[in-house]
This record gives sequence, structure tokens and C-alpha cells, in this order.
Amino acid sequence: MVELELLTRAKSGDINAFHELFSSFQKELRAFVYRIVTDRSDAGDLTQDVFVKAFDKIKLFEGKSTLKTWVFSIASNTCIDFLRGRKRWETDSHDRSRKYAESNIDVEEALINANKYSANGAYEIKEHIDFCFSCMSKTLPLEQQITLILKDVFDFKVKEIASIINRSTGVVKHLLYDSRKTMTIVFDHRCALVSKKGICHQCSELNGYFNPKQNQQQELLKLELVSEGNREDKANLLKLRTELVKQIDPLNASGSDLHELFMQITRKVEGEIDEIDF
Repeated sequence: MVELELLTRAKSGDINAFHELFSSFQKELRAFVYRIVTDRSDAGDLTQDVFVKAFDKIKLFEGKSTLKTWVFSIASNTCIDFLRGRKRWETDSHDRSRKYAESNIDVEEALINANKYSANGAYEIKEHIDFCFSCMSKTLPLEQQITLILKDVFDFKVKEIASIINRSTGVVKHLLYDSRKTMTIVFDHRCALVSKKGICHQCSELNGYFNPKQNQQQELLKLELVSEGNREDKANLLKLRTELVKQIDPLNASGSDLHELFMQITRKVEGEIDEIDF
């Protein structure tokens, strides 16, 4: 009843009522936008844009879905418009980012300072797994990325996702199948945590550099993803990874400042930005 009353007031032009409704899922929305655009400042600006667009269109909301689903649809389209024309990332972005950081003294110093002095500059392996997931999801076609994140990170139902991206439920299921299959293959070939074939040891390497006092083996053994890593069910490993990811708020985690720098370095080597903001 309270939500219905707020919605009625919002439709009559009461921005405070709309803000109260919007705030109930604003944190999730901003995290969703961040996972798509991978920039903290852009995520904040775009979330504000979504608020303005949704309030301007609130009279058109007919209640065929939840308000949250309707607003996420506006957010999805806003992200698509924002990223239009940009190329998707390559799966070796981590390798190139590491080489770039190691060859640039200013970048390396900025990472050290973030780790030592930022309020959210801690390094934790599980948060780097989240960072890696965000980067690898950027290699997917954008519609696949959005669908995967909506379902496996934010727990939207297939029918709700169909409403958000304006596709049939059949198309959503295909997008999920294709995105999960691709991500499973990518992680199996790259991530040494889940496969003996994996060539990427960045989680462990960075832990030794930024958090040498942490017992790396103990931390790894806490992760079900690692203990299950040598099993044949690769699809289950992706599920375990997304279960870990959904527990982390990439904008407010203990290492979010450090990982924002990691993300900027990746965006730099992928050609999305010209300069890194120290």
C-alpha cells in the first residue's frame, strides 16, 4: 500500500515520492551500470541520467512489470547508447594491462599509493576475481553481457530480463546459453584458479605484491571455486564464480579504489580512454 501511494504521488509529479521508490534499488542499479560501463564516474552520471529519464516517463509506467524492472530497462538502454560504437575487450586485457603498469613508473606508484593510503585500497583475492569477471564479461557482445549480469549477478528472472531488453524469453535463454558457454571457455583457458590449463596467475601475483602478509593458500582454500577447480563440471565453476561476484559491491568493496585503478589501466590498454586519472 505504501509503494502504491508513493507511485501515485510520483505520477502526479512528486519527485520526493519517486526518489523514495528509486532509492530502494538505487545501489543495485548503480552497481549494474558500473559492471556494464566499468567506470565509477560514468556509472554515477548514468545512474543520475536514468533517474531523470525514469521520473520524466513515470506517467507512462503501466505496472506490467515491477518498477525496478522498468527502471532497469531504461538503465540498460542508457548503457547501450553510451557504449555505442565502442569495441568489445580482448581476453588478454589482463596480460597487456600488467605489462603497461610494469613499464610505467607513474602508474605503478599510483597503485602502491592507492593500496597504502586509500580508504578502500585493500587487496583481496576474491575481489580481484570479481574484477576479472567484469573484465571478461566485457569480451561478450553487449546484449549477452547485459543478459548474463542481469540473470547471474542480479537474479532477475528470464521473463523480467525479456522485458528489460525487449526480447522474447526464447531469445533471452539463447543469450544466456551463449554467454555462459563463452565465459566458461574463457575462464577454463585463462584462469589458473579453475584449470591446470589456465595461464593467468594474476590473483596470486598481486596478492604477493599488495598483501604479502595474507596467507595466500589459506585464502584460496576458503573459496569453493578453487577447491572445485579441477572437477570436470566447468559450467558449475562459472556458477560458483557468479555466486562469489554477486556478494561483492564493486563500488564499495574494501579494495574498490585499487580496483578502479586496475580498471582504468585496462580501459587504457583497450583504447577506451587516453589518460589514467590518478
